[in-house]
Amino acid sequence: MDLGQLKPNRDRQKSRKRRGRGIAAGAGKTGGRGQNGQKQRFSIKRGFEGGQTPLYRRIPKLRGQTNKAQNIGIFRKEWSVINVGQLAQFPEGAEVSPQLLLESGLVAKLRDGLKVLGEGELRRGLTVRAHAFSKSARDKIEEAGGTVEVID
Repeated sequence: MDLGQLKPNRDRQKSRKRRGRGIAAGAGKTGGRGQNGQKQRFSIKRGFEGGQTPLYRRIPKLRGQTNKAQNIGIFRKEWSVINVGQLAQFPEGAEVSPQLLLESGLVAKLRDGLKVLGEGELRRGLTVRAHAFSKSARDKIEEAGGTVEVID
């Protein structure tokens, strides 16, 4: 015997429910559709809201990709992000650049540039080179005795 010869046990198969075959059948008359109303009589189109303008017609269309199209604009920059707290692993006086962060594995991929954010603490003076800095990151780096250099 192989898999092609296997068949389901006929005694274990449940027969389908026969609807609309008289009251005594248990699913007659309304046939499991409840009492009166629109849902009993015929099926309703998907998205039909009882005559109210459906949601898919109320929402404005996005015609093409523009810079204003719900933050998916053609001029939008996608930054690789790192926090100030993650820079604490570098030794005092080190020059931290996007290339160094790539090699150390702190940043997986440089997208449109590197942005340093202010989450965490920094107690070492570092020279940090990046494409953009948040105000809090800039303050924390300079407070620790480091310098900030913006790359173009």
